[in-house]
Amino acid sequence: QIKREKPENIPDLKYLVKEKFTALESKNSDSDLQRNEKYVYFKDQLKQMRKQFCHQSDNDNEAIEQIDEDIAVTQSQMNFICPITQMEMKRPVRNKVCGHTYEEDAILKIIQTRKQQKKKVRCPKIGCSHADVKGSDLVPDEALKRAIDSQNKQ
Repeated sequence: QIKREKPENIPDLKYLVKEKFTALESKNSDSDLQRNEKYVYFKDQLKQMRKQFCHQSDNDNEAIEQIDEDIAVTQSQMNFICPITQMEMKRPVRNKVCGHTYEEDAILKIIQTRKQQKKKVRCPKIGCSHADVKGSDLVPDEALKRAIDSQNKQ
């Protein structure tokens, strides 16, 4: 249609696409979805997972609570791991600028090395955009240290 028309007569393509899409979308029905093989396969997988989950525990609530507890423990243990050393922190320090924590010795060593190279230090936490970590930005994270100590006592 566009090839045949003169440039000044070209229709609004966005509107035509939207109109066509709406027409096609209105033809879809729930029965089409029920017959779609990907949808059927997905529902079967969900049923299988549910059976396995139910067999693992007679009481669904108990199993869900256990999963929640496991997630909470894993999450808290992850917060104890230094992004530099990948080991549990003994003396955690928090960066006042971006809020991330690191093992004190590890981050200070990086700052010192980069300073000698006359370069700035990027926050080693993946995804953080803070590109100028300074020793003066670091403060001891007493709350995290207590949490790590209490976890280790258990």
